[in-house]
Amino acid sequence: MLLGKYHIVIFKEGRSGSRNLRLRGWFGFVGFVLVAALGVCTIWLAQEWVRSSHLRDSLHNAERTLEEQRRQLVNLAGRITVVSKDLQRVQNFDAKLRMMMNMEKDPAEVGGDRLGDFSNTYLPLHRQALAARHMQDYLTKLSESTRLEEVLQQDLLRALRENRDILASVPSIWPAVGFISSSFGRRSSPISGQLGEFHKGLDISNRVGTPVVAPAQGTVILVAPDGAYGNSVEIDHGGGIITKYAHLQRWAVKSGQWVKRGEIIGYIGMSGRTTGPHLHYEVRLNGVPVNPMRYILE
Repeated sequence: MLLGKYHIVIFKEGRSGSRNLRLRGWFGFVGFVLVAALGVCTIWLAQEWVRSSHLRDSLHNAERTLEEQRRQLVNLAGRITVVSKDLQRVQNFDAKLRMMMNMEKDPAEVGGDRLGDFSNTYLPLHRQALAARHMQDYLTKLSESTRLEEVLQQDLLRALRENRDILASVPSIWPAVGFISSSFGRRSSPISGQLGEFHKGLDISNRVGTPVVAPAQGTVILVAPDGAYGNSVEIDHGGGIITKYAHLQRWAVKSGQWVKRGEIIGYIGMSGRTTGPHLHYEVRLNGVPVNPMRYILE
């Protein structure tokens, strides 16, 4: 019956005549199936659209969460870098103090990098999980280094308490304000231009009349012109340490005077053999020139 033949008559209102349609049953069935399929597809598409909307919202929220996590990781990385640099500075300061107190055998350790630079090792951040794992590893190392430093600091504090007079006699501050125009060691001669000249100290350049202070307590043993060094002052700090200050405009102490750390002993000038106003600062240990930076606590 469903697949039988059908005769449909259509009458037009207000007009005479009619139109006859002859349809087979399968045509109507196919039409019904198509309409049903269209309805099902419409419902499925509507559901997919709702689902995709939810997925877009979820993706947007996930992206915002990842961006926030990335910012937090970057901020944490910056904080770790600052903390590690602070710890490294403390370690360097500790090493220099130990060397000054004769508690370290190898001066080359001063300024060494015991922990490493986090920013050079683990940054930039490429993946969230990888960065978090690296941070965790680095924090573990940082914690271990901090605990070790606490133990070392206790030994250092005990040594400092037992050797206060020795520390007071160590030239641990800058003798003058200025910039280093020539460092300790091999250099080109500023006078002759020849290579290979050994510079026995630091040249600290500044204007004429800039005060020069004693970097530690001690006894003034020389106040006089000294050849190419010009107007010079020397201080005996004990323990075999003597400091020299050359090219002074004038001095403010006299031979045999006891001076304290920070006391003015003279003023920067251009006396002697020099190409400009500066202080030539030397530290001699048992008569041998050593790098003044070995003692300066920056």
